[in-house]
Amino acid sequence: MPEATAPRPKSSLARPRLQAPAGACDTHIHIYGPRDRYPLAPTCARIPPDGRLPAYRAVMERLGLARVVIVQPSAYGADNRATLDAMAALGDRARGVAVVEQTVDDGELARMTDAGIRGIRFFMFPGGVLSWDVLEPMAARVHDFGWHVQLQLDGRGLHNREDLLRRLPGNLVIDHTGKFLEPVGIEHPGFRSLLRLLDGGRCWIKLSAPYETSRDGPPSYRDVGVLAKTLIEAAPERMLWASNWPHPGAGDDPPDDAALLDLLLDWAGDAVTRRKILVDNPARLYGFDQG
Repeated sequence: MPEATAPRPKSSLARPRLQAPAGACDTHIHIYGPRDRYPLAPTCARIPPDGRLPAYRAVMERLGLARVVIVQPSAYGADNRATLDAMAALGDRARGVAVVEQTVDDGELARMTDAGIRGIRFFMFPGGVLSWDVLEPMAARVHDFGWHVQLQLDGRGLHNREDLLRRLPGNLVIDHTGKFLEPVGIEHPGFRSLLRLLDGGRCWIKLSAPYETSRDGPPSYRDVGVLAKTLIEAAPERMLWASNWPHPGAGDDPPDDAALLDLLLDWAGDAVTRRKILVDNPARLYGFDQG
């Protein structure tokens, strides 16, 4: 059984220094609801923190965010009810990324598409549902519904999967600045692979959760920041920002969401680039401007 998490301290209520432009989007959060309504999956590897929609609405207001992408958490396996219910409550402000089994039928995929799902999640860590051997066939199936593949893996091995990822149809979204589980330099083979995937024109990166991998730590997460700045310079038109709220990998010391948004003041050097990352890129990838 997964172990329970410790109580969390309250986050600061200070607003970010970065004034989010109109239409700004947080592209990666999770919603966790009451256990009697949304039971944890048998595959759940870690008890998640509390993460209910009213609390996230307050985060959106504090950060000046207009839109959000709700990502199916590993804690619920392929039971997407908490994600879909939160999306329905938010209406057209929300899009989603789901986990579906190989046995899912086309009618269910169509229903989820109509509800705002735009991607299938592959989580290559304990608690994940879908494995590498089904990545290619499932990517082909959901591509017919306009979905992309969202992938979270240890970026240190990305170069070993590069040929497979290049074969996938449609867009590929890679989480957490590549999620290199120990700090790497820009010459690391996994990071060079990430840059080559970006060069292909169909890879997108979420600039998120630096606290999960940084050794330098807050406030600047300098080691992850070097990677983020390099990626932004390489393809600013396919970078995305995300808070990763409510920070399931942070234990009892979650970061402040305003401070995470303010990292873009350092990582992205001008307002035009920040607008791409916060507004234009997610609108294009998730179809916010298409209703």
